[in-house]
Amino acid sequence: MSLRSNRRQWGAVAKSFHWITALLIIGNGIFGLCMELAGSPMRKINWLALHKSIGLTVLALLLLRVLWRWLDGRPQEDPAPRWQKVAAHAVHGLLFLLIAALPLSGWWFNSIVGKPLQFFKLFNLPALAQANRDMSPVAHAVHEYLFWFLVLVLVPHIAGALKHHLVDRDNTLLRMLPFRRLRNGAPSQGEH
Repeated sequence: MSLRSNRRQWGAVAKSFHWITALLIIGNGIFGLCMELAGSPMRKINWLALHKSIGLTVLALLLLRVLWRWLDGRPQEDPAPRWQKVAAHAVHGLLFLLIAALPLSGWWFNSIVGKPLQFFKLFNLPALAQANRDMSPVAHAVHEYLFWFLVLVLVPHIAGALKHHLVDRDNTLLRMLPFRRLRNGAPSQGEH
C-alpha cells in the first residue's frame, strides 16, 4: 500500500489519519460519558486529564490531516447524482468542523473553569479565555452538545459508507479500509 493517495484509493497516511482519529474520538467520547464512574476524586482528576490530552491529540491530528490532505490530494470521486455529492461534501465538511470545534470547546471550557491544561503532563497550554465560573455551565453544555451533534453527523457518514459497500457494491468503503484490496469489476474511481 502506497503512503500517498492515488486516483483509485486513499494512501496509508490518509487512512491512518482517518482511523486513528475515529478511534480516538469514539473512545474519548465514551470515556467522557463514563467520567462519573471514576469513583474517587483523584481518579476522576486523572481521567479528566487523560480525556483532555486525548482531545488535544485529536485536534493536532486534525491539523496534520488537513495539511496532509492539501499536500496529498484525494482520489477521484465516483460518479453519483449531484445531490449525493453535495450531501457527502456537506457531511465531510461538517465532520471536519465538529472535529475541530469539539476539542476547542473543551479547551475553552477548561479555560472558563480556570484550570491549567496539560498535554499528557508534558507541557501546559495557554487559556483560551479568562476564568469565569458563572459561564462554566454554558461552556460545558456547548462541549457536550457538540459531541452529540458530532455523533448525529456520523450517522449519515457511516450509513453512506455502508450503503456504498452493501447496496452499490462499489469500492467507496474499501478504498478507506486498511489492508483491503479493491473489488475487481466493482465501480471505482474514474472507471465508469
